[in-house]
Amino acid sequence: MQVYHGGYTEIFDIDLSKCQPNKDFGKGFYITKFRKHAETWAINMAGRYNKEPFVTEFTFYERAFEEDRYKTLRFEDYCDEWLDFVVLNRDPAFTANRHDYDIVEGPIADDKVQNRINEYLDGIITKQDFLKELKYHEKTHQICFCTVNSLQLLKKTDTKYSSYVVRISESIIEHLMIDLSIDEKQATDIFYTSKTFADLSDKSTGLYEKSWREIYELLKNELK
Repeated sequence: MQVYHGGYTEIFDIDLSKCQPNKDFGKGFYITKFRKHAETWAINMAGRYNKEPFVTEFTFYERAFEEDRYKTLRFEDYCDEWLDFVVLNRDPAFTANRHDYDIVEGPIADDKVQNRINEYLDGIITKQDFLKELKYHEKTHQICFCTVNSLQLLKKTDTKYSSYVVRISESIIEHLMIDLSIDEKQATDIFYTSKTFADLSDKSTGLYEKSWREIYELLKNELK
């Protein structure tokens, strides 16, 4: 899987000691499978520190979720357990991680969601009503690498190969918007969550060497 980290500098070496505590899944290195989300985060971070935005791309070896030597936790979507876990990790009374997972994957508590979490904690909104609202929230994604051991599953992507993937993706998303009469966000979500994109993101498949039109035909067949 190709994953992305947005910030104000290119990442060469990941230092967990520099990561901030009290994030959704605790202190760790965060990435997302949605490049657009990483780009937005990079712009926000760069603006905050008066720097230039930069998205660093990695290959994530998903076998971690199948191997016993990694302790992992996955939330497929917003749910009761996800909310309890985020509240646990965001408690400012604790700076050390309150769990012992190597890797945690799930949706993001963005600013809007975080505001509602605060209202839930203040008793303004019930947990049931809060979770009902989240059913209509846009799809988000993040993976937190919490231990040095887990970082072995990330490999910085070759920039030349990455540029091929970006160009192909842009062409396919543009044609999805036209052919399906949908907006960019919808087209992006369809493509980035498809098996076709997963194969394109895997350099070993050699799919990136094909034309975007050939790859688009694969995607259309997948969506039938």
